[in-house]
Amino acid sequence: MYTAPTPSPLIVHTEASVGFGGQELRILAESRWLRDHGWDVLIVAQPEGRLFAEARAVALPVAAVAMRSAFDLRAIVALRRLFSERGARLVHTHSSVDSWAGGLAARSLGIPVVRSRHVTIAVPRRRTLVYRLAHRILTSAERVKSVLTASGVDGNKIVAVPPGVDTARFHPDVSGTAVRAELGLAGPVAGLVANIRGSKGHDVFLDAAREVRAALPDARFLIVGDGVGYDDVRARVDRLGLAQAVVMTGFRRDIPEVMAALDVLVLPSIRSEATSQVIVQALAVGTPVVATSVGGSPEVIRDGETGRLVPPNDAHALAAAIVATLRDRAGARAMARAGQTFVRDHLSIDAQMATTTGVYRELLG
Repeated sequence: MYTAPTPSPLIVHTEASVGFGGQELRILAESRWLRDHGWDVLIVAQPEGRLFAEARAVALPVAAVAMRSAFDLRAIVALRRLFSERGARLVHTHSSVDSWAGGLAARSLGIPVVRSRHVTIAVPRRRTLVYRLAHRILTSAERVKSVLTASGVDGNKIVAVPPGVDTARFHPDVSGTAVRAELGLAGPVAGLVANIRGSKGHDVFLDAAREVRAALPDARFLIVGDGVGYDDVRARVDRLGLAQAVVMTGFRRDIPEVMAALDVLVLPSIRSEATSQVIVQALAVGTPVVATSVGGSPEVIRDGETGRLVPPNDAHALAAAIVATLRDRAGARAMARAGQTFVRDHLSIDAQMATTTGVYRELLG
């Protein structure tokens, strides 16, 4: 059985984002795992951020520190005081602002720093200095690692650790019946589960939905999540005449049941994607996946084997893949089962956290 070091060191996760998406959900999941496996953990978040509220809602230790900019002196002092008072042994940073502020505060106290990079957006060489504050860098996909090394970041410091799925929550026996009944879903359902922002491709999904409806008139479409683009997507649904076919739910916590309610999960990311948590979660439940060949998605979805891949920003190709998945249920289930095996063998949260805590143990000496 896995055990934490004794005495248990305090691991501090910092996050300056005020939004709430896959990155913040991963911080919650990994902090919960650490706590449940005997580690001491503390999340430091913006006082007005969703992460702060969600951490409190699930009873995870959390502290609020306003982090206004990378070199916010008040934030650095506040973080330094917090780390010292709480006896922090390692600081794990996640976004640019907290990686500067938290990294500088930790370094001034001689505390080791781990930096996570969650996205495949290119990093200009002039902006890689912050990565020198970190003793180790964890990337959410091999593709993210290659982006950083191409920008001059020392590859010897980087470990690729995709997000792991909690197989106690996401498994083949999860039922989507209640979700389908609640939302009035009948017939084939394609769903997009993601924070609503431009890079996730909601506009492409809706353009594809019109084509899918032409081929399969009884198809319905589920958009789960919220974010800065929610109102724009809602307006686009109306403009395209899809109001009767599209259900927008906003943020939900019952994601395993949502995944099980879908006949296909669609992730049409157009710019940046590491190893998507929703792809891994869908496969763990046994739901077929259609995704774009962006970022780390091809590291999980092998076209024709564990799901279907299409080029980004191509609504016609996306629609064709969705229709093919919905029409060939047996083939889609076979690919989902292959993906499920891959996830179970390589992408469980236990496996991923064993790698992460291995990095922690190395730095803690």
